[in-house]
Amino acid sequence: MIIPSRLFEGDTIGVISPAGSPNRERLTIGIEWLKQLGFHVRLGAGSTKKYGYLAGSDDERLDDFHTMFADDSVRAIICSRGGYGCARFAERIDYELVRSHPKVFWGYSDITYLHTAIRQKTGLVTFHGPMLASDLGDPDAPLLSKQLFSQLFQPMSLRYDEHLSPLECISSGSSEGKLVGGNLSLLVSSLGTPFEIDTKGNLLLIEDIGEAPYRVDSMLNQLRLSGKLNQATGFVIGDFHQKNSDDPDSLTYQEVFQTYLGGLGKPAVSGFLIGHCAPNFSVPLGVDALLDADRKQLWIQPGVM
Repeated sequence: MIIPSRLFEGDTIGVISPAGSPNRERLTIGIEWLKQLGFHVRLGAGSTKKYGYLAGSDDERLDDFHTMFADDSVRAIICSRGGYGCARFAERIDYELVRSHPKVFWGYSDITYLHTAIRQKTGLVTFHGPMLASDLGDPDAPLLSKQLFSQLFQPMSLRYDEHLSPLECISSGSSEGKLVGGNLSLLVSSLGTPFEIDTKGNLLLIEDIGEAPYRVDSMLNQLRLSGKLNQATGFVIGDFHQKNSDDPDSLTYQEVFQTYLGGLGKPAVSGFLIGHCAPNFSVPLGVDALLDADRKQLWIQPGVM
């Protein structure tokens, strides 16, 4: 794996919108927060454009992505928001450019597609964390979401246990592996493409929002049929905004998780505040991690050097 360099006060952070167009007011708030931390901010040329549900055309969004990676004065790239659109240009990314100019790359949700593609094509460690406009630009953004940005300033091991949120053991045991994954619907959409998620020997993180239990059931079944669940060493289950279906006959999320993950003989724990939630606990992807389901603890190695 390629571990990006840590950030220092005075560094320049690039902001891009590889999927949807951000709310400008919130983007401004997020930028001001970065400046208060001592960073300079460079906006991508198309970062505030709007083309339907996209932030500009595929060419414009891809150009911003390439420009920020090519510019060595830009030490980190933060996505403004998710939405939809990253997969539309994934096959046109210059992955050799990314490999030869490694730096912090940060986002989640639709950015999952880029996390997976970048890691599997280049080996670069990236960060699954709250975005500048949709999360950090919220005037009521939780302090923890902001504090975890400090993992970019120095190598920092992360530990998650029930001091942060209630956790439920779906399947007992402990295992190690590189932490991979992200948004469940994006992981499933990668199947059958050149960017198909590789779970072999890895701890799989899954999270999502706005998906009914039957939809989560369908997506986990597809990962099962494709062999991805059997190949993983364990499962870190993030926030699903678990308001179960209004249908009295519906299975619950926990029953769905138990169906697909409970009988694999691999540790699985649900309830992590990772993903579409507040606070949003940011984590590096591609680094070694250890999940102990019996003690309900997750340890993650540093994502910068």
